[in-house]
Amino acid sequence: MNKALPIIAGMIGAVLGFVGTLLVLEFAGFGNPADPIMSGLLALVVFAPAGALAGLVLGTKFGMRMRGRDGAGELVANSLKALAFVVVAVAVAGTIYYFYALATATPWLNPNAATPLLQFEVRLPAGAALPASARDIKIELQTDQNRMPGELRSDQFRRDGDRPVIVGEVELAFRTPHRQLEVKIAGQPDRVYRIGLIDKAPHTPGLGPWQSHVDGSEIRYRAKWLGQN
Repeated sequence: MNKALPIIAGMIGAVLGFVGTLLVLEFAGFGNPADPIMSGLLALVVFAPAGALAGLVLGTKFGMRMRGRDGAGELVANSLKALAFVVVAVAVAGTIYYFYALATATPWLNPNAATPLLQFEVRLPAGAALPASARDIKIELQTDQNRMPGELRSDQFRRDGDRPVIVGEVELAFRTPHRQLEVKIAGQPDRVYRIGLIDKAPHTPGLGPWQSHVDGSEIRYRAKWLGQN
């Protein structure tokens, strides 16, 4: 622990130097009001790293003095070691943040892979007419991120007693808990169904239970991920 003291002190000095430089520049009113972006980049990319390097050397020197050693050669060696640890720590932190952002901060539900599907069935009220053509039916998934037209599976249309059932699917492109499915059928009132999937829309092996709509129709659905049963 005694041997590592200058390196640890150097790393702490680098952090303090970086943050301290930014604070000094902020309180000193550094920057060009006409070009705040360039001023911010200059402070972040040039001045703050220079402050971090100065803090690293001073911190390493302070750690060596606490050990009772103060040689120039050893100062350089310990400063380089502290710098290497700082670079590794920044790289690790950046990698962790990247994967965190990819998993939680970006809106894409399944980036760099096949888009999951919302598969659904809508059971119309008793006595409702089933359109003669699928062209008379329009499906749209609406979210706070996007709108996506759905595709009908007219070969799977059927009747459940005196209730027509329409079948289709639509892509789930974005991660969000705010989803609803709009169903427009020619000659009938427009219907909007709330889709109660959580933001990550996990795969489910089968359609969920029927959920009632105020007009007497019902919907059931599931999230389908490619490659899963």
